[in-house]
Amino acid sequence: MRAPYASDPQASRGRLVAEEESSFRSCFQRDRDRIIHASAFRRLKHKTQVFIEHEGDYYRTRLTHSIEVAQVARTISGALGLNPELTEAVALAHDLGHPPFGHTGEDALHVLMAPYGGYDHNAQAIRIVTDLERHYADFDGLNLTWETLEGIAKHNGPVTGDLPWALAAYDARHDLELATYASAEAQVAAIADDVAYNHHDLHDGLRAELFSTDELAELPILDRCFAEVDRLYPGLNYYRRRHEALRRFFGVLVEDVINFARVRLAEIDPKSAADVRHAGRGLIRFSDPVFNDLKQIREFLFHRMYRAPSVVLMREKVTQVVHDLFPHYMAHPDQLPKQWRKDVEEARNETALARIVSDYVAGMTDRFAIQQHAAIVGTKIVPDGSYQ
Repeated sequence: MRAPYASDPQASRGRLVAEEESSFRSCFQRDRDRIIHASAFRRLKHKTQVFIEHEGDYYRTRLTHSIEVAQVARTISGALGLNPELTEAVALAHDLGHPPFGHTGEDALHVLMAPYGGYDHNAQAIRIVTDLERHYADFDGLNLTWETLEGIAKHNGPVTGDLPWALAAYDARHDLELATYASAEAQVAAIADDVAYNHHDLHDGLRAELFSTDELAELPILDRCFAEVDRLYPGLNYYRRRHEALRRFFGVLVEDVINFARVRLAEIDPKSAADVRHAGRGLIRFSDPVFNDLKQIREFLFHRMYRAPSVVLMREKVTQVVHDLFPHYMAHPDQLPKQWRKDVEEARNETALARIVSDYVAGMTDRFAIQQHAAIVGTKIVPDGSYQ
C-alpha cells in the first residue's frame, strides 16, 4: 500500500517538453527506462568505483555500484510505501556525471575547470540527462520528469549558495526548487548509495588484500556480524565466513534505515510528498548509533583502502592522464569526434570551449581515457600503476 507522502506519477509536474503519455508505463517507469538505455549509463561499465577499471574483473565499477544502489533503494522504498520506480530512476542516475577514475578524475577536472566554473559530478549528471544525451528528435537530453530531475539534483539535500554552473544553467530554465529537500524517494536513493558503498568497499578491500578478515572483525557492527556467523557456523572456511558476515552487515544497515525512517516519518506525519520536501530536515537516514559506527568504518577504509600506497600510486598516474588530456583537446579541438564539431564551432569563447572539452573528457571511460592518453603521449598505464 502506498504511503500518502509517496510520489504519485499521476500528479507529476511533468516534463520540460510536453509528451504524449505512455499507455503501459507510468512517467517514472519511463524515466527509469530512458536512463537504463542512455549511452552515459552504459559507459559506467568501464568507470572506476575505487579501483581503476582494468585492475580486476571482480571489483565494483560505477555500473555495478549503480545497480546495487538501485536494488537497495527499491527494497527500502517498498518497505516505506514509496514509489519504487521513481526511487530506482534516481538511484540509477545518481552517478552518471562521474568522469573516468572516480573521485580522482573529478578532483583533476575540477582543478582544470576552475577558471571556467569548476566541475561537479552531480551537476554534470543533470547536464547529461538534460542536454548531452542527444538521441531524441524532439529534445536534447532525456526529457525526464521534474521529480526525477529534482531527485538527481538534490538527493543529498538542498543545494544552496553558489550553484555549480551546469546545475544553475538548467535550473534557470526549469525551477527544481533547489533550496528544499527532495522527495522521500530521492532521499532513499541517497541513503542506498551509502549502504551500497559501505558494504562493497569492504568486500573489494578484502579481495585486494588491503586488510585482513581479522581486522574487519574488530570493527563496530561487523564484530557482531562475525560473532553471529561463528556461533551459527563454527569452522566455516574463511571465504564463506567473511561473505556471511558482510551479508549480515548489509542487512543491519538496510534494517536500520527502514526502522529509523519510520520513526522520523511518524514524528512529522507527512500527508503529501510536498510535506516531505518542506519538513526542514532529511527524513531517510541512519540512526545515530549506526551512523557513529559507520564513521569508524569509513575512517578505517580511508586509511587502509582509499589511501593505501597502491591506490595512491594509481591516483597519481590517472590524475596525470586527465591533466594531459584536457589541455591537449583545448589546444586541438579539431581532434574531438565528429559529433562534437558543431558544438566547437558554436563556442563563443574559451569558457564555452572548456566546457565542451570537459564534457568530452568526463564522458570517457577509464579504458578509453588511458587509450587516448597513450596515443597522445606515447606511454600507457598498466595494472601495477607503471607506464609502458
